[in-house]
Amino acid sequence: MITEEKLKEIENRCKYSTHGPWKAYIEGRDHDSGSHFIMTGGEDNRGEGFEIDGARVDDYDFIANAKQDIPALIKEVRRLRSLIVKGAK
Repeated sequence: MITEEKLKEIENRCKYSTHGPWKAYIEGRDHDSGSHFIMTGGEDNRGEGFEIDGARVDDYDFIANAKQDIPALIKEVRRLRSLIVKGAK
């Protein structure tokens, strides 16, 4: 079971990483020249892109989507926990 303390640690790692959203750009799939990279930030707040040595396409997609997926999963865990607590009363 993931404790609230552990959930908070996961949440903080995500919170303090480079601002999002993140999106994987794969050469040949999302653009035609250069290399694979992850773009950070939104259209109005573009951040630095970064590359990952040795990463496969699936790794890029996983890592880029984690920036959005982790907060959604944490929110869902907390929502489900609150339903359990309400149901126990």
